[in-house]
Amino acid sequence: MDERRLLIALNAASSLTRAALCRLAQTLAAWRDAEPGDAVAVAARVGVPPEQLRRALAARGRTGELADGELARAAKHGARLVTCLDEDYPPPLADLGLPPPVLYVRGALGAAPAVAIVGSRRMDAYGREVAECFAGRLAAAGVAVISGFARGIDAAAHRAALAALDGRTVAVLGCGLDVDYPRRQRDLAAAIAERGALVSEFPFGAEPRPWHFPIRNRVIAALPWATLVVQATPRSGSLITAHHAMELGRDVYAVPGRIFDERSLGTNHLLADGALVARCPEDLIEGAARHGLAMPGQRPLFAPPDAETPPAPVPPPRRHRRQGAGGPAAGQGPDGRGRRRASRGAGRPGAGRPARSRRLDSARAGAGVRAVRCGDLEMPIWYLK
Repeated sequence: MDERRLLIALNAASSLTRAALCRLAQTLAAWRDAEPGDAVAVAARVGVPPEQLRRALAARGRTGELADGELARAAKHGARLVTCLDEDYPPPLADLGLPPPVLYVRGALGAAPAVAIVGSRRMDAYGREVAECFAGRLAAAGVAVISGFARGIDAAAHRAALAALDGRTVAVLGCGLDVDYPRRQRDLAAAIAERGALVSEFPFGAEPRPWHFPIRNRVIAALPWATLVVQATPRSGSLITAHHAMELGRDVYAVPGRIFDERSLGTNHLLADGALVARCPEDLIEGAARHGLAMPGQRPLFAPPDAETPPAPVPPPRRHRRQGAGGPAAGQGPDGRGRRRASRGAGRPGAGRPARSRRLDSARAGAGVRAVRCGDLEMPIWYLK
C-alpha cells in the first residue's frame, strides 16, 4: 500500500480527530495492515481510541478515492501536498509531539531563517506601526516573516514583509486553502503565494472553526526560530503561540506596552514570565546571529558615515543673554556673564559654561549622528566615530 496516499486519505477523512490522525500517522506501520476485528488491541498499542482506529480502517478502504480527490483539488488551486514522508517536509515540524501528517502548500516555503510575528486582531495605531517596522526590517535582512493571516497584526506583518525588497512571508491558515477567510483578503493571499507560501494542515473545504486556530498556532510556533508578540490581550491566541514556542525551546520576544492598555497585558505578562524584550528589529537580528543563523540580505542599520555623507552638524551651544546698549547689566561682568560664573574656572576651555554643557560638547566631538527610518518614524541615532 502506498503510505503517502494513505496519509492524504486519512487527512481528508472528516471523521478523524486531529490528535488521532497525527498519532496514527506516527504509528502507520503498526496498524496499516490490521483487521477491523483487532481494532481494540491495535488501538491500545498505538494509543488511540478504538472507534478512531475503526474510522481510519474504513478510510483505508477509500484511499484511492480520497487521495485522488485531494490531489485533483490541489492541482486546481495551484497547490501541492507535502506529507511527513516527503523530503521537503519542513524539518522544524519534527520537534512537535504530534506534527501534521500532511501540509497543503501554495507557493514555496524556502529555507531562509524565519521569525513569527503575531498579535491582536484589534490592533491600534501603535501596534500597526510596530508590526510594520519589525516585519519590514526583518524581511529586508533576509528573514522570512511567518504569521497567521488574521486581521490586525498578522495582516500588517504580511504586508510589510511583502513591501520590503525581496521580502518573503508565510501564512499558516486555520482553514482549507480554498476557503476565503478572512473575507476580502484574496489579493493578499495571492501576493503571499507569489513571494512566499500559504500553508494549511486542514483539507480542502475545511471551514474555520474556533478549535482550528490553537492547532494552527503550534505550526506557527514550530516553523521559525523565534516568535515575536506585538500586542495581545490576556485571552489572545497569540499567547498560545508563544507558549508553544517556549515549550519547543524557541526564543520568544514581546513588545512592552502601556500597563493600562488591555492589548499590552498579554505581552507584559510574557515579559514577566521571561520573554525577551523586543526594543527594535536589531534585537532579533542579533539573536539570529547568536544562534548561528546566516542572513545573506542583512544590512547594518546603524552604518558609520562615509566620505560622501558627513555627520550632521553638532548644534551650537546655547546663546546667553545679550548685552544691552548701555553696557553690562547689573550683576554681570565685562563679557556679559555673571561675575561668579565668569570667574569660576577662568583660563580653562569652556570656562563659564555649565558643566553639563561642557560634557555634552565633549561627547559630541567624538560622535556623529545619522537619521534612521523605522516605518513612518525617523530616529536620530548617535554612534562613535
